Order: sequence, then structure tokens, then C-alpha cells
Amino acid sequence: MKMHGRTKMLWHFALPSLLVAACVVQPAPAVAQMTSVGIDCSQIQSLGLMKQENMRAGKALIECGILEGGHPVLGAEHMAPAPPNVLASNRSCTGPTACTKSESSAWASTKNNGKTVVVNYNDHNSNPVDQYSGTSYSIDGGKTFKEILPPPFRSDHGENYGDPIVVFNSKLNLWFGGDLVAACGGQGVGLWTSKNGKTWTAGACAHNGGGDDRESFWVDNEPSSGTYGRMYISWNDFDNNGGALSLVYSDDGKTWSSPVVLNPGFIRDVQVTGTPRGTARYEGNNSTVFVAAMDEGSGGCDTRQNVMYKSLDGGKTWTSTTLGARFASICQSTCGYFAVVNPIWRHMGWGEPGVGPNGVVHYVYAGAGASNNDPGDIYYVRSTDNGETWSTPVKLNTDNDNTYTTQWMPSLSVNKKGDVTASWYDRRKATSACSNITDKGCNYERVGRQSSDNGNSFLSEITISSKVIKEPAQEDGGVVSCYAGDYDYSTALNGNAYITWTDGRVAVGGVHVQNVEFAKVPEPK
Repeated sequence: MKMHGRTKMLWHFALPSLLVAACVVQPAPAVAQMTSVGIDCSQIQSLGLMKQENMRAGKALIECGILEGGHPVLGAEHMAPAPPNVLASNRSCTGPTACTKSESSAWASTKNNGKTVVVNYNDHNSNPVDQYSGTSYSIDGGKTFKEILPPPFRSDHGENYGDPIVVFNSKLNLWFGGDLVAACGGQGVGLWTSKNGKTWTAGACAHNGGGDDRESFWVDNEPSSGTYGRMYISWNDFDNNGGALSLVYSDDGKTWSSPVVLNPGFIRDVQVTGTPRGTARYEGNNSTVFVAAMDEGSGGCDTRQNVMYKSLDGGKTWTSTTLGARFASICQSTCGYFAVVNPIWRHMGWGEPGVGPNGVVHYVYAGAGASNNDPGDIYYVRSTDNGETWSTPVKLNTDNDNTYTTQWMPSLSVNKKGDVTASWYDRRKATSACSNITDKGCNYERVGRQSSDNGNSFLSEITISSKVIKEPAQEDGGVVSCYAGDYDYSTALNGNAYITWTDGRVAVGGVHVQNVEFAKVPEPK
């Protein structure tokens, strides 16, 4: 694969030694105690809570004494907030313990050329009711945003547990957004709809479940597809065999199919995607649908395996293939089941898939650094035959590997012309270690690389954040301490990539807090 004027192929990499340290209180045997979210502490193992990444599971583990909640950081540096790129999560905060806003999904409307953009994210706010949802919209193409208050997804489906999803359905001319909610079976997938992205109405329960986790959302906006307008939601069902990878689909958003089980056991749902709007179909009359997943081994610092599931018949039947060999995980410490990028970013290496024209499928993810004990790098793989076979992984970040320059948590988008934009968190400027949030080695940027030829080659890196970002704290006692968002999902439309990330430039009470930043990045010409 040709990259930026030179040939560079990386076969699977030597596995560096990884130091595993506890970043939080180690798990202790649960006792019979009912939590405020209705989970008995004696049920932690049977419900698979240690593997779940949603906010309800996190709060139960905090209250059962298994994991720590956020807490004030001693010696935090007092700095004035820096100007943001575009601050999407812009409600004011009363203090750092009520200002955890991260884990974001962005989408732009196809009906007005991307003038309306919606960002859905986790925003823990206990006033007036305890909920984990935040939603913002822009009507000027992402130049400015308004956070909707009160949060539109805080009621009508019971308590909101976060895990944000959002799409715009071109056929129905409707926005669909949602989260995990209590009224859809205890912990199921609840949806809301909107005609304009500003005002929302409670919709269907896409799935009634008691243990749904980490759902993802995609809509087929290809007019020539036989399944034009069909929406797909994938998730891990911890009520089914400890986390079965499952999917439902709907053509109207009101009635949803029975769950289709892609894998009967636990394999992590990463993201559902498919043929983008305006691209040629590759097989059959329907857009191809893909679900990226990850085999995490036993969690923590175990090796990982990327797996891609594929459907040619609108989500009814599925096949799967592995994306190369198992690879070493990015893992500087652990937080219960999860790996951690120090000091507070729990991250298992999940990335984001995307589909370009002519059956080219893209996937970006994070793993252990290629050399010199580098904690983490960003890797890219590509299929040119609609997901049947995959290329050798290539490292996208071009900085020199060392023990300080961590890269992690990538996202990816691709448009109908084959313009690809991958972006990630990046500490390439670090010259010292990152142990706690006051260390300068913890500061980071949002960095990316783009391709104008459907992933055949990549251009030089671009910096997406306008300046180096201060590492944010997590002082919210209702959210696990090792949290700054589990993922960020980007999309592309009309020659632009719509990118969001967790940003720590804003300070509240002298403490840098988590916010959702947005940037509209032009695709390469």
C-alpha cells in the first residue's frame, strides 16, 4: 500500500511488554445490596456488569464498591479556558462534579446540504432528574451549536443511561436519536424523532431489554437501494448468553424486527455501517450492511481480534470474517475489566468502519505501538472486495514511536467519492510520562489523515484541534473514574467530515472538565 510517496507495509507487530497497574479500587466480592439503579450487587457476575460500558452499569459498580467514582483532583492546575474549535456541549456547569460531557455521535442532514447537524452525547446531569443524555444542534452547518435544555431524551422513556446514537433518515425526512433507557425493558434502546433536529418527540423502543449495552446506529440513505430508508441498530445483549451480538432493523422507525443474533456469545459491538449515499451497489439490489466487532479475549491487556459481519439481504442473514491476526492491545493500566490509556481513558482499541464506492470497506482501530514500547498507535485496514479479504494493517500516525507518544480511540468517515478521513487522540508532542492529569505528558491533540483515492494512499497528517488540549478530569461521583468517553463517531457529507471528540480546554472552578468539541473538516480535493 502506497502511503504519502513511499511504500510502507507493517506485518503484525512484535508484542511489547505492557505494565498492568490498577487505576482504581480492585474488584471485591459483591454483597446483597440494592443500588439506586435497581441492580442488586449480588447480580454483578450474572448480569455481566464488568463487561458493560454503559452508565447504568458504571453507577451500579460504583455503589457496590467495585469501582471508584470520580473525585476531586488534588493539585489541579488553575487555567483560564481556551477558545474551543466549536463547543457543541455548551450548557453551563455549576461545578466540575456536574460537567462530564463526552462520548459523542454526529450526523448531518442530507435534505438541506448539511446545514443542520445534530450531536448526541453523554452528559451526566442530576438536575432536575438524574440522567446521562445531552443533545445539541446546529442550523448553520456546524458554525455554532445550541445544547437543548432540558435534554430532550431525559424523559418519556424513563431514566436515561446514555450510550448516544443519532441518524438522519433521508427517505422519511426525519431525525432519529436515542440512548439506553429504563422504560424499554429496564435497560433497552429507546428512540426519539425530530423533523428539524431542535424539537424531539418520544418514539419507539427499538429493543426491550434488561441488559442492552453499547448500541450503534446506521441508516441506508442510498436511494437506489432495495432497502432505502432501512435503519439498523446493533448492540450487546447481556440478557442473552452474557452479551450476544444482536441487531434489529426497521423501515419506518415505529416497528422493529425481532433481534437477529450475529454471534450467540459475547463479542463486542463496535459499529454498524453500510454503503454510503450515492455510491454504486456492489452485490445484489440492497446496500451491503456491515457490523464491526472485537473479540477482547478476557479483557484488560489481552490480545484482540477484529471481526467484520456482513449482510446482503437487509440485515436478515449474516456472514463474518476476521481482519488479520490477533494483535497486542493498547493498555497502560486497567480499570476493572477494561484497559486504560493513562490517566482516565478506558479504551479497548475500538475504532470505526466505513464503506466507500466500488465495494471498498475501511476500518481504523488502535493497538499497542509498533516499536520502542510505544503505548498505542492507530492502524488501518482495507477491503477491496466488499469485505471478503482484508489488507495488512498499516500504521496511520507517522510520528516516531516512544514511551510517551500515545495515539488512541480513532474514528473514520468516507463519502460517496471515496474521500476518507480518520482522526484520533494524539500525544505526539509529549516529552514526559502521563501518570495523572496534572502531568504535561497527558496533554493531547485531535489529529487525522485523509485519503482522496478510497484508501489506496493517505496524505500527510492534519491537526484538527486548534491547539494542544489540557487533559480533563473526571470528578463526577456518579460516573466511573476511568471515563472520558468510550468512543466518538464521525460522518461525512458534501465534501466534509463531521468530527467530534472529548476536549478538556474548558475549566470550571479551576478544574479542566470534559466537553464535546466539533469540527467540520473539508475532504481532500
